Amino acid sequence: MATTTKTWSHALSRSASLKNSYLRKREFHEATEKVDIFDRMYKRKQRDRAAWLMGAEDSLLDVVTENLLDRLEDCKRTFPTALNMGGAVMQVKKLLKGRGGVQKLITMDMSHDMIKKSMELVPLNSTPENHYVVGDEEFLPFKEGSLDLIISALGIHWVNDLPSALMQCRMALKPDGMFLAAMLGGETLRELRIACTVAQLEREGGISARVSPLVQVQDAGNLLTASGFALPTVDTDKYTMRYPSALELIEHLRSMGECNAISQRVKSLRKETALATAAAYEAMFGDGDGISATFQVCSTCAVCT
Repeated sequence: MATTTKTWSHALSRSASLKNSYLRKREFHEATEKVDIFDRMYKRKQRDRAAWLMGAEDSLLDVVTENLLDRLEDCKRTFPTALNMGGAVMQVKKLLKGRGGVQKLITMDMSHDMIKKSMELVPLNSTPENHYVVGDEEFLPFKEGSLDLIISALGIHWVNDLPSALMQCRMALKPDGMFLAAMLGGETLRELRIACTVAQLEREGGISARVSPLVQVQDAGNLLTASGFALPTVDTDKYTMRYPSALELIEHLRSMGECNAISQRVKSLRKETALATAAAYEAMFGDGDGISATFQVCSTCAVCT
């Protein structure tokens, strides 16, 4: 089956709808004095930038996505209509390779540029009919019971109200539909957190959040159950990545769109604090040939009843 795409103008129209929806939500939160953990508009800008910084290959995104999609090979049923939702959308599109019997793949991201870049990617032996939507995981633009499969590879951990997002996913799925997600866990970037804390205490006499809070492994299964999913499973993997220095680690985080997006973040980092962080990182977690960084990934699978 030939690969087809919707026009970019359609994606732009969905973008305008997304922006209006987001602004209405923000006005509501301001009226009710509710504080969001993450700045979603800033996260969108980060992902716009990441779309053009991201290389053709990313070993971390590739291996996490491959391990997540492997779960489809254990399923006897097929999933004709699938949603590729946020995060490593290009890796999912590239590595799906006919698994799950997907005939129609809808790629959705909150970033205009990430969607545009995804539209340019034409995987070898691509069989699904491809569609593209600029949309937000916090406001899924899909009818109830319209999807057979939802795949979220390293994207949903940036959602402010995760239980609500999971409930929307369940409602969008057909009975016996499957939800597959990979999220960064709480042990991710443990070394960077420690180095930042040491540097800030030394240079500034206090600490502020420099790395975003992430889901705890023990909470992932409970969140799926509370959202109405059945048969939830949670697997955890730790990946150790090597970098020449802390600078290359930060550049990799930028290219993945995984930099800090806390609403109450300090907008700038003092130069002396940044240099102290790099020095502390190398002193505590370096070995003379570079540094190591830990990425903990929680891979979840659940069924819609």
